[in-house]
Amino acid sequence: MRADPLGRTSVQVGTLGFGAAPIGNLYGPIDDRQAQATLDAAWDIGVRYYDTAPHYGLGLSERRLGDALAHRPRTEFTLSTKVGRLLEPNPAPTGSDLPAGGFAVPDTLIRRPDYSRDGVLRSLEGSLKRLRLDQVDIVYVHDPDDHLDAALGQALPTLIALRDQGVIGAVGVGANTVAPLLRVVAEADVDAVMVAGRWTLLDRTARPLLDACAERGVSVVAAAPFNSGLLSRPSPSADATFDYGPASDSALRRARLLAEVSGRHGAELPHAALRFPLRDPGVACVVAGFRTPEEVVSAASWAATDLAEEAWRDLDTAAAQAANVPPS
Repeated sequence: MRADPLGRTSVQVGTLGFGAAPIGNLYGPIDDRQAQATLDAAWDIGVRYYDTAPHYGLGLSERRLGDALAHRPRTEFTLSTKVGRLLEPNPAPTGSDLPAGGFAVPDTLIRRPDYSRDGVLRSLEGSLKRLRLDQVDIVYVHDPDDHLDAALGQALPTLIALRDQGVIGAVGVGANTVAPLLRVVAEADVDAVMVAGRWTLLDRTARPLLDACAERGVSVVAAAPFNSGLLSRPSPSADATFDYGPASDSALRRARLLAEVSGRHGAELPHAALRFPLRDPGVACVVAGFRTPEEVVSAASWAATDLAEEAWRDLDTAAAQAANVPPS
């Protein structure tokens, strides 16, 4: 797979990145064997960029990723994790993190927001232990929307210092909303932003962010290309999810229109969805989450195969028309 550097660093990411939230039991459990098989399939097909976070399964994603990569040559893969949520003992566990955090794991730990220098260092130390590594390539500040001043004043300067010392390779910020990322790009010396769900076939609201990143030499990693499920099937179903909640009737109509247009050009909706972010030259990588080996194999094929220009023209036209349809 093509490998692009992040910003002005030497850290490289491939066209397709492995989003490791699902192997942290996002929305439902998978066992260690399935997680290992999915990661092995990704490696075998050429995926070399893996993204995780302490948030994903209260550390389970990092542990499973660390176990799977322990026997792989360290110079042959790129790994990112995140800071901003410290994992601490839960004083009042209920038995499951699913209702509160969205992961099917015991809630023996809680997440405490901490964007201070000490919080960043403690979080990174815990991640390294779970990942069984002495260094990670990329560290993102995770979802700083409600803590942006602390992220800009403490978390990012701490990570930038670690980068300048050679402790980490690249610094970024990851979020589901555009506004905080725009401010970060304007005010901080970051190498990359990870924008989730806002530069997709259906939701293109990150356009100003991509333009700002291009001006500043900041790379874009486009995550959640399927908008948490709505674009992941050839025919979106009535129970599909959009941005981690039930899809509205309007979103369903728009997705089904895009599926119809894709089909007319001999492509499936998830193929168009996975390829869409890569059309912009500022996007270094698209990161999607996988639960099974079959999902990885399909995604790798889609990532490697572009649609015809005529298909993109029709999809762009359909997306623009759909965006102007009032919600029901």
